[in-house]
Amino acid sequence: MKISTKGRYALRLMVDLAEHQNGDPVPLKEVAERQEISSKYAESIMAILSKGDLVIAERGKSGGYRLSRDPSSYTVGEILTLTEGSLHPVACLEEGARCPREGNCRTLAMWQRLDRMLAEFFNGVTIEDLIEKEDWSDYVI
Repeated sequence: MKISTKGRYALRLMVDLAEHQNGDPVPLKEVAERQEISSKYAESIMAILSKGDLVIAERGKSGGYRLSRDPSSYTVGEILTLTEGSLHPVACLEEGARCPREGNCRTLAMWQRLDRMLAEFFNGVTIEDLIEKEDWSDYVI
């Protein structure tokens, strides 16, 4: 599994919105500049986040984006799943996948365990956790 720039940038955009929220929408241009992301790419990511109801888009002169919920209620897992699609480490764990070797695959249990560990980790980290700048160097999977 490799997280694309879309997923990584989506997390950065969400953290930035959380850090700069004051009740008013935050202009996309400001967020994109702070995060050093092109406005066009940031807009395409925000469209995905908006369609997924993670952010609220407000148009007009004083428009921009704001979070639709409290930062503590967003998990990294839900943001990455929305922007990346599946986070499964192998195709045979995808929704609806059928592998003819499933009954005698010696590696399936290992992949399932890794899948559970990834889900547990990503769903256990919130935007609020990222804002608090927790030291992640001691985390062991």
